[in-house]
Amino acid sequence: MNETMVEALRDVLRTVRDPQTGQDIVTAGLVESLQERDGLVQVALQVERAQVSAMEPVRREVERLLAQQPGVKNAAVILTAHRASPPPQQPRAHHAQQRPSLLPEVKAILAVASGKGGVGKSTVAVNLAVALAQRGHAVGLLDADIYGPSLPRMLGLARKPEIRGPKGKEVMVPLTAWGLKAMSIGFLVDEETPMIWRGPMVMGALEQMMGQVDWGALDLLVVDMPPGTGDAQLTMAQRAALSGAVIVSTPQDIALLDARRGVRMFERVRVPVLGIVENMSYFCCPNCGHRAEIFGHGGAHREAERLGVPFLGEVPLLLEIRTASDRGAPVVAAAPNSESARAFAAVAERVWQRLEEQVAGAPPPPRIVIE
Repeated sequence: MNETMVEALRDVLRTVRDPQTGQDIVTAGLVESLQERDGLVQVALQVERAQVSAMEPVRREVERLLAQQPGVKNAAVILTAHRASPPPQQPRAHHAQQRPSLLPEVKAILAVASGKGGVGKSTVAVNLAVALAQRGHAVGLLDADIYGPSLPRMLGLARKPEIRGPKGKEVMVPLTAWGLKAMSIGFLVDEETPMIWRGPMVMGALEQMMGQVDWGALDLLVVDMPPGTGDAQLTMAQRAALSGAVIVSTPQDIALLDARRGVRMFERVRVPVLGIVENMSYFCCPNCGHRAEIFGHGGAHREAERLGVPFLGEVPLLLEIRTASDRGAPVVAAAPNSESARAFAAVAERVWQRLEEQVAGAPPPPRIVIE
């Protein structure tokens, strides 16, 4: 982040007037976020839902002005309308920690993440959520992987969520399956539709799936994060009060390298890392029972020790996990007495213990905004 450039761009925004109050949009508290990275600028303007159409000319003007500034390669401006703006006579300071949570009735929010794709993160997230629901907790599951949503297939859900509420205040009702409340962009689009979206659109979709969904009171919301360390991760860290993150990795070195980046990313945005799970830890032949460590073994455990975070357990590479997921029945529900289900249940037990320790401990440090 170039702080000098960000301040210069903020000064440019002060030349744009809010048609409702006559103040510049910065003083009026409409600039929800201003981010710059390598010449790519993203701005979110917060407005009331009823004023979205009226504010479209302002959005275009801001985008035009920013694109003209030295060093700006591209400028993207979005309007966010997840809550009403404060009264004009009470301008709001630009601090992320002062914004109310999008999930006020959710006691704890857990991010299940990985530094790369292909490590079985979604499988771990789904079975972890179901295992915790089986323990009697009220659990929700949010699919934050906008580009590759997998929850509809893994939960066996193929219908659209119901819309409720008066006009202008409609909310989506999460679908229910296997004791969970669940929401995914995959419930809203065809399974084969590619999501060709820029970063701001992804950020807006995530905020809608948090703030415009009737989650109700939950003990825990498990968030299946997309792979990597990009816009979605920053949006969740900034807009949701994450209680902690679980990192999923396979044992081999290349996956551990990416898992290391995931740990460091959450540390940077001050989200506690509850631990690392080693998925596909070993393979047992279904015919003879011979154990083979296809991807190596114990790498995630050693990496957890090196990084100073807890090791939450290992999950084997077994055929029943894959077949259960493909038919929309998580293995902890479809075969609760299987080796696979016991492995996920053990991980869930350790995760819940870590969450309780985190909630009972000292308050987390203030949220930070990465610009």
